[in-house]
Amino acid sequence: MTALDLSPAKWRTSTRSVGNGNCVEVAAVDGRIAVRDSKDRHGPVLAFPPSTWHAFVGGLRSR
Repeated sequence: MTALDLSPAKWRTSTRSVGNGNCVEVAAVDGRIAVRDSKDRHGPVLAFPPSTWHAFVGGLRSR
């Protein structure tokens, strides 16, 4: 498995975030959606295909 190059990532948080540091950040990188903990920006990153990420977000919105 090849490591994902995160150097071009433009991380963002949800517009619904209250800014208390308990958020996730997302970035589109190399055809994937990368997700990380805003409290640990140098920690692990999960990467998903866009279709998987959009299905996840769509499920949250339908609640």
